[in-house]
Amino acid sequence: MRLHQKNNMLQLYYQHIEAYPTPCNLKYSWNMGSLSGLLLASQIVTGILLAMHYCPDTSLAFYSVIHLTVDVPYGFVIRYFHMNGASLFFVAVFLHLFRNLYYNSGSQPRELLYISGVIILLLMVITAFIGYVLPWGQMSFWGATVITSLVSAVPIVGTDLVYYLWGGFSVSNPTLNRFFSFHYLLPFVLAGLSIAHLAALHSYGSTNPLSINSVAKVPFGSYYIIKDLLGVLIIGLAMIVLAFFFPEALNHSDNYIPANPYSTPAHIVPEWYFLPVYAILRSIPDKGIGILAVLLFFIGLGLQPFLSQGKAEPHFYASFVGGLFVLGWLGSKEITDVTSAAGSFFTLSTFAYLFIISPLYSLLYNRVKG
Repeated sequence: MRLHQKNNMLQLYYQHIEAYPTPCNLKYSWNMGSLSGLLLASQIVTGILLAMHYCPDTSLAFYSVIHLTVDVPYGFVIRYFHMNGASLFFVAVFLHLFRNLYYNSGSQPRELLYISGVIILLLMVITAFIGYVLPWGQMSFWGATVITSLVSAVPIVGTDLVYYLWGGFSVSNPTLNRFFSFHYLLPFVLAGLSIAHLAALHSYGSTNPLSINSVAKVPFGSYYIIKDLLGVLIIGLAMIVLAFFFPEALNHSDNYIPANPYSTPAHIVPEWYFLPVYAILRSIPDKGIGILAVLLFFIGLGLQPFLSQGKAEPHFYASFVGGLFVLGWLGSKEITDVTSAAGSFFTLSTFAYLFIISPLYSLLYNRVKG
């Protein structure tokens, strides 16, 4: 009886997917949402497998990761799929976000859909950061020390919050245990938010490159499953190439040195997907204002549906995206007078686009069009 009910539910689901009306002119950039969901599922599966061999203890964590990579049969596959899968996950989400910003896909009535996506991105950043700490190498330890210390800038309760995060007076064993617990839990929260994000999408339907509601609709199953499958094959190929041929290309060599609280690395570099935000944080000398700037960056992203309407101006938008790439490059370099000045300039240009250029262009365009 239960099997019959499950079969009926699956049949109804497939009928819904097949008949789901979708604009007929979607480009491949619209595939990034489904690919992001697939990569999240991959991260959850590989993460569970990694947790079976990981020891959240400061004296064992580093060596448990090495043991998994070297001694466990096919352990290196699990680890490198998880480690490089995080990078591919961020690539897919960033492309998804850039497409949404360019076409302003979060405009009325899809504001909730867009804002939930920005919240997912912010939670992804937090999840990835605490995951980067778990291997307990030099870069993991000192990255955790530097970033968690920023919380002390919160007025009145900042120091207490830092001690709560650490579980003591420095980054130590309680810190690692807490980060491991959160890193195991948060992907499931991400999965729940992603389902809510998908439900919001189905409430209003997909946008399209022309940003008009009268575009012809076609059944999703007949036209877009094969198109999505091509994206899956490309991502799968990228994952295989990274995991088997260039497994450490996106990792820092210092993270293969066990964490040493008495030896600070010459230059602390986070993972590449943190670098633009890290550059914004580093370009502002005051710790508290730097944290506010990072929060303001995410707020600026979340407010775009309310600040601007219609498709972005291509040249201004290209300058904005290019500025983020430059910030990412600057975040990987040592602090000098030149990199500090350049970081400040591109930070200001990023905020100028989000809060001035994009809304002003939208206002002028709508006035001329009207």
